[in-house]
Amino acid sequence: MLNLDQLIVHFDKGLRTLLAPAHSVRKHPDEDVPEAEMSDSDKRHAAALMRINHVGEVCAQALYQGQALTARNTQAREALEHAAWEEIEHLAWTERRIDELGGRRSLLNPLWYTGSLAIGVAAGVVGDRWNLGFLAETERQVCRHLDEHLGKLPPDDAKSRAVLAQMRDDEALHATTAVKHGAAELPFPIRMAMKLSSKVMTSTAYWI
Repeated sequence: MLNLDQLIVHFDKGLRTLLAPAHSVRKHPDEDVPEAEMSDSDKRHAAALMRINHVGEVCAQALYQGQALTARNTQAREALEHAAWEEIEHLAWTERRIDELGGRRSLLNPLWYTGSLAIGVAAGVVGDRWNLGFLAETERQVCRHLDEHLGKLPPDDAKSRAVLAQMRDDEALHATTAVKHGAAELPFPIRMAMKLSSKVMTSTAYWI
């Protein structure tokens, strides 16, 4: 059972995700990669792609916080909290890259966060195996999405490519960790529903 202090902590995390600059303990993956000359259209396109990935990290924060709120098993909760910690670093990386490209973050971030938090809480309520299964499937789909974006980036944008490549490696490890902790395989209809909802989010975040 959650107490008031825990709820306040999670509320504070939500406000920080939406309003405060994120910070990375690790070195930014593109730190030593030189900035390339790109056209204005290429910069706008790269910034829009990075905005989508930033939204994905906002959603990940909310999902994992919601799942951690309702996780019963200590190991499951720790796996979720560790994944959320690394997603904060991803937030920092994508935030800075958006700024460097002259872009902006999604205006709908509060909506993405609220919806993802509700989904995360619901996933946790049904049990830890399904909770971890949701984590594993989310990360698998994110890896496929990042692979697509790596192919869509402007050819000269090595900095964005370095960020997304490291994010993909981290997400793959999160999925593997969830499986090791006993993640259940989600039914096909749920996997498809997750894929469709992700498609709506990415299509909208590219523009808004």
